[in-house]
Amino acid sequence: MAIEQAAHDRAVRLTVPAIVGSLQDVLGQRLVAVLAGVSDAKAVGKWARGERSPHPDVEQRLRQSFQIVQLLLERESADTVRAWMVGMNPDLEDRAPALVLTEDPVRVLRAARAFLATG
Repeated sequence: MAIEQAAHDRAVRLTVPAIVGSLQDVLGQRLVAVLAGVSDAKAVGKWARGERSPHPDVEQRLRQSFQIVQLLLERESADTVRAWMVGMNPDLEDRAPALVLTEDPVRVLRAARAFLATG
């Protein structure tokens, strides 16, 4: 649980540009746009550079995504985390976590915990 608490604390304390930059480094700009629920991937770069701020509900999704990614990165490589985010997940009715995250981040967090428990 200490790992989860640390991931949560980072997700709450870091600035939006730091969170988006970290997500972009691990997942790439297009996948971060999917997680944020926006169609313009270029917006992600602007958020990472601090040129624009995301809408509050988008910021919340980004923070939730960051927390889940940080949790997974404690035990898995960036390549594995990226593959996990876009792959069909049996805990999510064979849907990709990146797509489910926009509607049910708690389910994605539970799926991430389950994935780590099997590794």
